[in-house]
Amino acid sequence: MAPFSKAATALAALREDLAGEVFAPGDPGYDGARTVFNAMIDRRPAVIAQCESVADVVTAVRFARDLDLHVAVRGGGHSVAGMAVNDGGVVIDLRRMHEVTVHPAAKAVRVEGGATMSHLDRACQPYDLATTGGRASTTGVGGFVLGGGSGWLDRKFGLAVDNLLGAELVTADGSVVEATADENPELFWALHGGGGNFGVATSLTLRLHDLPAMSIALLLYLPEHGPDVIRAFREVVEAGPPELSGAALYLTGPPEEFVPPHLVGKLMAGALVTYTGPEDEVRKLAGPLLAIPHEVEMVTGIPYADLQCMLDDPPDMRNYWSAEYLTGLPDEFVDAFCARGETMPVPTGTQHLLMPQGGAIAAGPRTWPVPYRDAPWAVHPFGVWEDPADDERCRQWVKDVRADARPWSTGAVYLNFTGDEGAERVAAGLGAENLARLGSVKRQYDPDNVFRFNHNVKPL
Repeated sequence: MAPFSKAATALAALREDLAGEVFAPGDPGYDGARTVFNAMIDRRPAVIAQCESVADVVTAVRFARDLDLHVAVRGGGHSVAGMAVNDGGVVIDLRRMHEVTVHPAAKAVRVEGGATMSHLDRACQPYDLATTGGRASTTGVGGFVLGGGSGWLDRKFGLAVDNLLGAELVTADGSVVEATADENPELFWALHGGGGNFGVATSLTLRLHDLPAMSIALLLYLPEHGPDVIRAFREVVEAGPPELSGAALYLTGPPEEFVPPHLVGKLMAGALVTYTGPEDEVRKLAGPLLAIPHEVEMVTGIPYADLQCMLDDPPDMRNYWSAEYLTGLPDEFVDAFCARGETMPVPTGTQHLLMPQGGAIAAGPRTWPVPYRDAPWAVHPFGVWEDPADDERCRQWVKDVRADARPWSTGAVYLNFTGDEGAERVAAGLGAENLARLGSVKRQYDPDNVFRFNHNVKPL
């Protein structure tokens, strides 16, 4: 840390120079500015720079470098591992930078680094256009895309990163760099899964696709029907077109109008079939699931942006997530998945999710550092709870789900579904064969590993 006089002078200059707002310990609003989505994270940065422009980001990066302070970057969304905030360093907070500019004729959209899926999806909806987004409207676009990007549309339109056309970054020396297939192509390659390792993504340009209709079939069942539900969901997906996706899951009956009161707070099995087409077609495709006795049935057309809001993760909850990507979905795995579902912590916000891949995911480019592309299924234990007394049992349950799945695991993983699980899991998420190349790009753009609060790639 720099001597107090230098630090105080630099902080005063930052407050003067930044168009956005600067928070330091003791400032009104500091505690609110440092609070993140995961209530398990309680960190106290030295400075939070809420940037409003690329120039603000450059100023904040140079401030941190001048004082030799660590940098964390906060986009628009979750960062469940708490990587968006640090202790004693600088947080570059992009949430004020959330403008979305749609270019319908070009079928492209420019998204600022602090935008959420809601900003993106609502802007594209009037044009009947969309791109693969996260499974919640509160997901941040920047981290989601640069980490790979899996969502309801990926079997039809590919992973989010497959739709990345360009990026603007502020690098570790305060330079503003463009990355496209033609300009800085090696950096562009690294951004296809390498996350925030190479700079602050102030904007992304994404490919859009026509999406004139969206529909869902949402069904909830008593848990004893779980094995039949999972097998039927497997049948629906594997026989269905890439327009069809969704999830099979165990969950706590939510306090929603469509859930009978006696099932609220109780363990339930469920299936959500999503479809990029009309309601009558999704009803036919979901036939095997509709044939199983169920307590809740919702089959309807729905705007994509509204679908994105259906499973929004509540803030101020404690979170611990993970995932395993699977070689297949044999009956032996289904039995293990359902047995673990019966032990899920209830009542909590936890969900035990099984999601399909295939389609445009498997058919996508083989060149990017996304090694989970070939897995046909993924299991995603999604631990969410409120009481700190539940910390150990909820985290252990997530770990037990992973252990159950290991006999069928490909070894690869989508890092956006994980927290800090160590260097081996980072390698599993990027592909061990890609690490040297990623490290070389890191050395060029961030040789001092300034951007280390992420699934970190070290400079080589």
